[in-house]
Amino acid sequence: MLVNFWEWLGTVLGDFPGDKVFRFLSVRAGVAIIISLVISMIFGGNIIRMLRRKQMGEEVRDLGLAGQKEKAGTPTMGGIIILLAILVPCLLMGDLSNIYLVVMLVSTVWLGAIGFVDDYLKQKHKNKDGLAGKFKVLGQVGLGVFIAVVMLFNDQIVVRMDVNAAAEIGLTVADRVGAVASSTLDNGDIINRANYRTTLTNVPFFKDGAFAYGDVMSWVNISEELVYLLFIPFIIFVVTAVSNAANLTDGLDGLATGVSAIIAGVLLIFAYISSNAIATNYLGILHLPGTEELVIYAGCLFGACLGFLWYNSHPATVFMGDTGSLALGGVIAALAILLRKELLLPLLCGVFVMENLSVIIQVSYFKYTKKRYGEGRRIFKMSPLHHHYQKLGMPETKIVNRAWIIGLLLAVATILTLKLR
Repeated sequence: MLVNFWEWLGTVLGDFPGDKVFRFLSVRAGVAIIISLVISMIFGGNIIRMLRRKQMGEEVRDLGLAGQKEKAGTPTMGGIIILLAILVPCLLMGDLSNIYLVVMLVSTVWLGAIGFVDDYLKQKHKNKDGLAGKFKVLGQVGLGVFIAVVMLFNDQIVVRMDVNAAAEIGLTVADRVGAVASSTLDNGDIINRANYRTTLTNVPFFKDGAFAYGDVMSWVNISEELVYLLFIPFIIFVVTAVSNAANLTDGLDGLATGVSAIIAGVLLIFAYISSNAIATNYLGILHLPGTEELVIYAGCLFGACLGFLWYNSHPATVFMGDTGSLALGGVIAALAILLRKELLLPLLCGVFVMENLSVIIQVSYFKYTKKRYGEGRRIFKMSPLHHHYQKLGMPETKIVNRAWIIGLLLAVATILTLKLR
């Protein structure tokens, strides 16, 4: 919006100092991060006071955890701060004609609205029930379908690659979007590139790390036109899994916020690299024209998480609630899917994965032992995993700090996959 205004101003006034400043992606991303931080840190205080006036306090059940009772009454629904800190700078600094950015904005509002309704119902009825689980899942499934369909059928979401390389992996003229562009390399060779609408995704640790979901269809002798039979359910699974995992992780002050900020930083790097022809050619990953606008979004997400951490760090003066946690997990999944890095999510979101698995293992083992021995048994003292360590007597700040350290290690390992092939 602001970028379009600046360009219009240039056409009216002609050349003036700084008239081309917003043409640089780095400038727009930097300004977006600053605006995001300002919104969350400055206006966040006003939103917290408003939530306190409306008595939107956290209802805490006594689970015998250290410091738990002190958190009762802390304002929740603070995810509103995160949503505003993402949406406002994106609208100001982003190109709203870019389909990648549009999908991310829709995803943010979509899951943010579901989380908001859930938090509101909890506050209205003063209990932990909130929105029925089936409606949350239905909303997550709907978002997954939306993302998958856009990726399958929108002509702006393409992979740019060498025509010969595309033919080798089975892409045809029918998959091509637009004309072939020729360019001359430094050694005099001519290379022909074209945009292809495909389900190709990056596969880590392999030199030629690209995989098309349609390949699985050919393995079982099913028409590639039915690729959505595999692609759409997988995208739904990724969105639902990461969204719920982030929601489970949000149980200690600053835990989900800090880990999400680290993940956002890595996705920002991936978005910048994926949009750059030289970088993608050097690293041997898919070139995704148009994803430069995801640099803006990832920057806003990074700034929103850091700014919210100003209030959410221990002792927290506000909780994000499902308004924030469902949206954070969902947009992280959506970002990774659009950047065709969804297969890296188990590594990048390792903290989320461990939290989620701890619940699955605990519940499954309890049901199994109850059926076999007549009495349910537990592996962890309590799940999710962060509560297990609380039960062991570990201070909350130490659990969170160690989770951040693990998140940073996983982030570095994820970036290294670009070269470890």
